[in-house]
Amino acid sequence: MKFRFLLWMLGRLMAKASRENPAFRQQLEGRDMVFQLHTLDGKVARHFTVAGQRVTSKRGTATDPAFAIGFKDGAYGFETMTAKNKQLAFMQGIQNKDIQIQGNPALVMWFQGLTKYLMPKKKTEAPKKAA
Repeated sequence: MKFRFLLWMLGRLMAKASRENPAFRQQLEGRDMVFQLHTLDGKVARHFTVAGQRVTSKRGTATDPAFAIGFKDGAYGFETMTAKNKQLAFMQGIQNKDIQIQGNPALVMWFQGLTKYLMPKKKTEAPKKAA
């Protein structure tokens, strides 16, 4: 359930960033495609459509995604995508065959780079006024 919610939120965050964040939109330029994140057991799947520098997502599998990332199960997918060191978690998962990638690996790297635009901006603490 957590993984399904995480994928739904990822879709919402990417849709919002594609409307409001010029740096994120720049990363989408010329990248019209569909990609998918799912569990290998087929219980959870969500596909994301990039078109015209906008991102939308829908539940379920895509017919012909440019790339797909499959996690052994929902718990593992959630754990990997929320890990402190996501890159290390992904690499270990791929080596252990707990994560399977179909399609163009360069696009997977591009997708991982997109996620940095989705993190909330850290609020800078206002300087304290002297009394």
